[in-house]
Amino acid sequence: MSLAQGACTSYKVGLLNGQFNFGTGTTQTFKIALYTSYATLNASTTGYTPVGEVTGGGYTAGGEVLTISQIPTSSGTTAYLSFNNAVWTSASFTARGALVYLADGITNPAIFVLDFGSDKVPTAAGVFTVTFPTATATSAILQIN
Repeated sequence: MSLAQGACTSYKVGLLNGQFNFGTGTTQTFKIALYTSYATLNASTTGYTPVGEVTGGGYTAGGEVLTISQIPTSSGTTAYLSFNNAVWTSASFTARGALVYLADGITNPAIFVLDFGSDKVPTAAGVFTVTFPTATATSAILQIN
């Protein structure tokens, strides 16, 4: 099992087909699901899967809804966007990575995979946070160069 960080190929195709709307006023719902080291997620991942997903206190299958913190914008020739941090409270689980996806209720298409680099656990206060980087053309979580 393995996690390979990066944008999913099906997401790239979906962009060209107009499947994703990250703009102001979008009615689309984006989610982040957490996974254990037993999951296999990579560029070939096409959609949300419960296989290898985290289980434990404070976690609900399918993950948390994400809020867009930076709508699509650009700097130079790079377009980018970002999300607010995702937070789980009363958490008692271990996660190795995550999948961000469009929760459309049909195919739940994958957008990108995060590999945390090692297993992560909640703080002593029971809080688990996925912190997204600053939204700039060189550091935003999702960039098109």
